[in-house]
Amino acid sequence: MTHRDYYFPPGESVARHVHEQRAVGVLYGQRAVLIGALEPRAYTGTMLSTRSRDRPFLRLTRTAKIQETVLLGTREEADRALASVHRLHRRVRGKLPSDMGQFAAGDAQYSAFDPDLMLWTLAVIVDSAVAIYEALVRALGDGERERLWADYLLFGELFGIPREMMPASAPEFSRWLDRRMRSTDLRATAHALEVAPIMAFEHPVPAAMRPGLHVNNLLIKGTLPERVREIFGINWGGRHEASFRALASTHRHLRHLLPRQIRRGRNDFFFDLVARTEGRRGGTEVPDLAETQNS
Repeated sequence: MTHRDYYFPPGESVARHVHEQRAVGVLYGQRAVLIGALEPRAYTGTMLSTRSRDRPFLRLTRTAKIQETVLLGTREEADRALASVHRLHRRVRGKLPSDMGQFAAGDAQYSAFDPDLMLWTLAVIVDSAVAIYEALVRALGDGERERLWADYLLFGELFGIPREMMPASAPEFSRWLDRRMRSTDLRATAHALEVAPIMAFEHPVPAAMRPGLHVNNLLIKGTLPERVREIFGINWGGRHEASFRALASTHRHLRHLLPRQIRRGRNDFFFDLVARTEGRRGGTEVPDLAETQNS
């Protein structure tokens, strides 16, 4: 294999380096799901279009595996994954069934190919990967951030976002995301308030792994913006912050003692385990979107 066989070549791509850290691969998606749910059109469109309503973690793990395939796989593997995504996205379109803030029922449309909604999805992926990486591995320098954003520009293009719709540089992206995060348009629907925390913090895993899940959830919550914790009613005080900082610091200082194959690589085993555990327990009970909107 040569570097031309990858969209994100080993030893060159900053995005590949960030996402091949297992700690990032396991945690960033859960954080992104929670923050991403604050865009009512994107969230509702996804919920209305999914065919896995009683198996939401199956959908999430499929998405996680596709993203890892694009970032860490060969071009051939990535192209197959991207083709499947584009086929699925063709059915994600419609009109909002109820008023959502500034978006009126029946007037506002959602589509998986809406560049603004696609950019929002990319943004929460980028922000979450960086937040987890910097908390658990190390801080990124300005040059690395620029190279990382260049990688994400390509990542966004591969999923169909026009390059001209994306911020041109890492500082521009940071300013764009800051404006979005402070916007009053950012809000959680009643359904998102109930379901998004389940998706982020209640992954189905075997009983022996549940203590580790609590640790993971603390690390995710510790990297969340304060406004996001407030919207979802996540309890966070001085004791939580101290525990988070201690855990993150310990991971940063001791991770190099672990073998490379444990620290870095794809997370198919974990994703498959979550999907299988959900299947064995008969699915995941979540409220119906229409019933939540009408309540």
